[in-house]
Amino acid sequence: MGRDEAMIVAGIGCRAGCSGTDIVAAVRACLAMATRAADALAVPCFRADLPAVAEAADMLVLPLVSVTRRALLDAQARCHTRSEAALRATGIASVAEGAALAAAGPDAVLLQPRIVRGGATCALAGDVRS
Repeated sequence: MGRDEAMIVAGIGCRAGCSGTDIVAAVRACLAMATRAADALAVPCFRADLPAVAEAADMLVLPLVSVTRRALLDAQARCHTRSEAALRATGIASVAEGAALAAAGPDAVLLQPRIVRGGATCALAGDVRS
């Protein structure tokens, strides 16, 4: 992407048993709410190996970015929502927003807070400096 183009990242969170279709539904709903398109799909490293994640990336025709636990933790201060259930399960209170923000870069802002569809969550972030 050129310097004057904003990179938009869809961050996802999902349960271990989530389907690729559930993830795609969450991403599409989030993109529709924000009236944006995504350039990449970001997932926490502890979900990167789930077949549903690869399936969703293929269905959406988006590159998949795995976000480290450290990067997720570092992004938490910029997140708008917090899930006690996610915190108990993963040690991270905002998985989708954290993944989106971390993958979009240190100057990224949240463009669409986390939404929930089935067993998946999605949020959008981007470095919109132009």
